[in-house]
Amino acid sequence: MATKAKATGEKINGAEGIETVMKNGSEAFKANFEKAVKSYDHFLGYGKDTVEAYMKAANAAGKGAETLHNEIYAYSKQSVEDSMAAMKAVLGSKSAHEVFELQTDFAKSAFEAYVGQITKLGEIFTSSAKETLEPIQGRVQAWVEVVQSSRAA
Repeated sequence: MATKAKATGEKINGAEGIETVMKNGSEAFKANFEKAVKSYDHFLGYGKDTVEAYMKAANAAGKGAETLHNEIYAYSKQSVEDSMAAMKAVLGSKSAHEVFELQTDFAKSAFEAYVGQITKLGEIFTSSAKETLEPIQGRVQAWVEVVQSSRAA
C-alpha cells in the first residue's frame, strides 16, 4: 500500500511507510551503485587493454625500425664494397673501351640493386606499418562496445 501511495503522490504516514521508503531507497542506491562499479570496471578494463595494445604496437614499430636500419646498413655496406671493386677494375683496365664497359656494367648493376633495395624497403615498411597498427585497430570498436554497455547498464 505504501508504494501505491507513493506512486500516486499521496502522503506516507507512519513507521511502516518510512520503513518502506528507506528500503526502496536503499535498494535503488545499491542497484545504481553496482551499475556504476560495473561501468567503472568496463572503463578500467578498456584502459588496460588499450595500454597493452599500444605496447604491442610500440614493440612492432621498434622491430620494424630495427629491420629497416639493418637493411639500409647492409645495402650501404654492399654498395660501398661494389663501388670499391668497380673502381679497382677501372683503374686496372688497359683501354678506354674497357673502362666504358666496366662503368656501364657497374651503373646498370648499381641501378638494379637500388631499385631492388627500394622495393624491399617498401615491403618492410608496409609490413611493419601493418604489424604496428594491428593491435590498435580493435580499440575503437572496443570503445564503442564499452560505451554501449555502460549506457545499457
